[in-house]
Amino acid sequence: MRIGLFGGSFNPPHGGHLLVAETALRRLGLDRVWWMVTPGNPLKDRGQLRPLAERIAASRALSQDRRIVVTGFEARLRSAYTADTLALLRARNPDVAFVWVMGADSLAGFHHWRYWERIATTVPIAVVDRPDATLSPLYAPLAQRFRRARLPEALAASLPSRAAPSWVYLHGPRSSLSSTALRAAT
Repeated sequence: MRIGLFGGSFNPPHGGHLLVAETALRRLGLDRVWWMVTPGNPLKDRGQLRPLAERIAASRALSQDRRIVVTGFEARLRSAYTADTLALLRARNPDVAFVWVMGADSLAGFHHWRYWERIATTVPIAVVDRPDATLSPLYAPLAQRFRRARLPEALAASLPSRAAPSWVYLHGPRSSLSSTALRAAT
């Protein structure tokens, strides 16, 4: 089983999130994408965060693809950090090939995540192009630290079977939607 892990606040979820998940499914040859709605991001203001159940319901309403499984299991795991979640998932699912999936807009700040280098050495990473983030792979600390681990985009489908650290930057259709802009408009 090849599963993409797409985590985030999804506050609110939107078509750009769906496009990232669909791109990962298609380009990486994944069986599933687990859309992991986090109970809270330590790097973001929780004051504007909608309730978890509401964000999960909105995320489920957005996708009709049964290969995209929306979950809030991080709340049950009581896992505040992605690195800890990944360690638990790998220990409980040793036969699953996991890939961390994120939009390129998250790549610029990835080095602020707790244990970001451990994340990069635990599972392969797929970065999906987003508007205004196309040059991120050139300058992001992840890209600099793991430049030799970057795969050519033509080899993207092999990413789930590769050992970490390995990562790929996927180009394709992009959506200019953002949760920040959507919250500001309401």
